[in-house]
Amino acid sequence: MSEYYPPISYTVPPSEDGWLLKTILQKRLHVSRKLQSRLKLTEQGITVNGQRVYISVPVRDGDVVEIRMEKEISDDILPEPIPFRILYEDEHLLIVNKEAGIIVHPTHGHYTGTLANGVVHYWRDKGEAFRFRAVHRLDQETSGVIAIAKNPYVHQHISEQMIANEVDKRYLALVHGVPSPEEGEVDGPIDRDPEEPHRRIVTPDGYPSLTRYQVVEAYGSSSSLVQLKLETGRTHQIRVHMTSIGCPLIGDKLYRHPVYQVLPPEEEGAPETVLPQGLTPSERTVVLLDHSISRQALHAWELSFQHPVTRERMTFQAPLPPDMTRLIGEAKQHELDQ
Repeated sequence: MSEYYPPISYTVPPSEDGWLLKTILQKRLHVSRKLQSRLKLTEQGITVNGQRVYISVPVRDGDVVEIRMEKEISDDILPEPIPFRILYEDEHLLIVNKEAGIIVHPTHGHYTGTLANGVVHYWRDKGEAFRFRAVHRLDQETSGVIAIAKNPYVHQHISEQMIANEVDKRYLALVHGVPSPEEGEVDGPIDRDPEEPHRRIVTPDGYPSLTRYQVVEAYGSSSSLVQLKLETGRTHQIRVHMTSIGCPLIGDKLYRHPVYQVLPPEEEGAPETVLPQGLTPSERTVVLLDHSISRQALHAWELSFQHPVTRERMTFQAPLPPDMTRLIGEAKQHELDQ
């Protein structure tokens, strides 16, 4: 097995004859200074027409500039068969559909059972060597599309697109109520809740946060399916923003509907037959819908960005998972019952 990944190449056109190699690396291959320094330390890291050269030399029309990265593995991640669905894969990228309930990367107290364990197991089974580099993360209970870079060059490029707000991330959520207006934005700064640090709240002193939304389908006035686009990437942003406009996500146990402020704690998980008396029909629907799904009803539906190597704009979609599809059926039934 070669110690390098396949090269990323650039052929110098006539208009760039005489440019310095370091200019080609920066302006055309968009190699960061950090990665450039790393490549210079390896025998085949940076070559012109197959020969290792100094980056201060000029290049000529027709020269083939190539960069090669050494192969890596995630020695600190235990291979383990974890379910995930592959949406797309090439020699540079792996795009997967993560199931709800799976953490993306091992953390303190969660060294196994993560998506990273599963991906490393998948690569090992194929005899491939890659280091696990998730370009972004999803909450444990959020399902959907996630991008994994197979080398530092790809990770760098997609990360830069995210910083420049050139990565389009769209979500689908089932929420209590119907946002008004049915298409708009929530522009509310987010920071930690000083009384409960694990929660976030909208506060004037928070970090700028913007979410755009559009109602896809309303189920009476009790619930709706909403498409959301993140313009910033704060922790729990969608959950916090939807709660702030009175439409918390169905099933969310951290950002709950106000009905739970008056519902006795011991009865929050009670089945319909023993729900406390005095709840209005709409309050009853809130509780019953929350009981119909075991997590917040949030799905990373679509991810779009420019492929770092081919420069093609690519879009990946993950179908709505079964638990959210069933929840839509429940919401429609409650609409008929009202």
